[in-house]
Amino acid sequence: MEGSRQQKKQAARVPLWLFRIAALVVIMAMFFPPANPGRISEKINESASLFTTGISYGTITNSMGRILRSQWIRNSDITMLMVACCVVMAGIILCATGACMSLGNRKMCRRGLVLPLIGAPVMGAGLYLIHRTYTAMMAHGGETGKLDTIKIILPGGFTVFCVFAGILLASALLAFLMTEKETNPEARMEMDEKYRLFLMMLPVLLLAFVFCYLPIWGWRFAFFDYTPGGNVGPENYVGFKWFNFLFNDPANARDLVRVLRNTLVMSGLGIATSWLPIAFAVLLAEVRSTKFQRFVQTFTTIPNFISWVLVYAIAICIFSTDGFINSFLTNVLHQTGANTNYLQIADHTWLKMLLWGTWKGIGWSAIVYIAGIAGIDQQLYEAARVDGANRFRCIWHITIPGLMPTYMVMLLMSIGGILSNGMEQYLVFSNAMNKDVIEVLDLYVYNIGIGQNQISLSTVVGVSKSLIGIILLFTANGISKAIRGESII
Repeated sequence: MEGSRQQKKQAARVPLWLFRIAALVVIMAMFFPPANPGRISEKINESASLFTTGISYGTITNSMGRILRSQWIRNSDITMLMVACCVVMAGIILCATGACMSLGNRKMCRRGLVLPLIGAPVMGAGLYLIHRTYTAMMAHGGETGKLDTIKIILPGGFTVFCVFAGILLASALLAFLMTEKETNPEARMEMDEKYRLFLMMLPVLLLAFVFCYLPIWGWRFAFFDYTPGGNVGPENYVGFKWFNFLFNDPANARDLVRVLRNTLVMSGLGIATSWLPIAFAVLLAEVRSTKFQRFVQTFTTIPNFISWVLVYAIAICIFSTDGFINSFLTNVLHQTGANTNYLQIADHTWLKMLLWGTWKGIGWSAIVYIAGIAGIDQQLYEAARVDGANRFRCIWHITIPGLMPTYMVMLLMSIGGILSNGMEQYLVFSNAMNKDVIEVLDLYVYNIGIGQNQISLSTVVGVSKSLIGIILLFTANGISKAIRGESII
């Protein structure tokens, strides 16, 4: 009897894991533009995913102005399309929830498998509405004689989602039938700790996928002559043309060298002063007054949450022509000609950017080291004091070594991101006078991509920066492993 039960449990794992994998695929495909089942017209933005199609009317109709004004496509059809996509997403969410619950015990698993038995038909209903909208648009376009202009299509993603809806329904139903019902009426729905921890991390993983890995799909623009609003296809494929243009054109090469100089200098200054958060955390930990310690930590952390636009507004109030410094020199010290605009001049730009960044981020950066200090075994300090060590010796021989593993991880991450300074700080402080010394790589990508509409060229720069960053990270990690015997990869 027990052997038969085990065999049935083993057999139920196959459809169960098939269901979980299918649920994972469809929830990722919900954010993947090429798999969008709702792109039933070529006029719909090809970068629109199922999620975008369901929630953003403007995104899917930004190239349909004349078509909608001329009533070649009815607004009701677009509304129906958005409703249909929302229905599909509701079904996907039900299936994903069921997949999460299927990781629990038998009682939770069976209840979780009920959700895809509802969610898969809901997905099917949404897909039916999409097909009905497609049929209505075809009929209306035929009546107006504008089918060639509207370019109605039934995307491949529609077929893909139909197939996965069927897989989800069949595998969930089979797993539900093969999973034994819990016979103990007092049993509670429970889940192993490893699965609970995984589900706690799952939203972070999905956000990382959507915002960090999914944008890699945009790297394809580096191999096409792409203009904003245009299409990407065989007719504008140019291979490595933009790579050659970036590195072989003398003007671009000079700009690239200048931008790399600024980027490496500012990143180098940041790495050279990366010990400051450790020093600040150590000094803060040595403060005896808990209230004063909390006040200082809060006061120094707040600037991290102030946008760089507001920081620049503060800088204007202090360093502009009629700011605090010039007003103080004129009205208090009675100096004549005190009308220097310190924000416009290019002198010491690198140092000024370092100081602004340090002021804004030192409190936030010190949090991880404050947590590290709290995690050091207090018995080490007690033993050191018994041996006669003073406060400085305790810091030097216990606190600093205890923080070094954390510091090395942060240092390796900084080296890997040495070409990524961010853009906001340098964008708001940039002007015609200091552009040559403040334009870093991220700002350069923004200027040529958004400012000059050279999307393909800016993508080439972004791709090259990412690849170089990966190489630097693995190189620094290898050096750390060879010297210290520790690595983060």
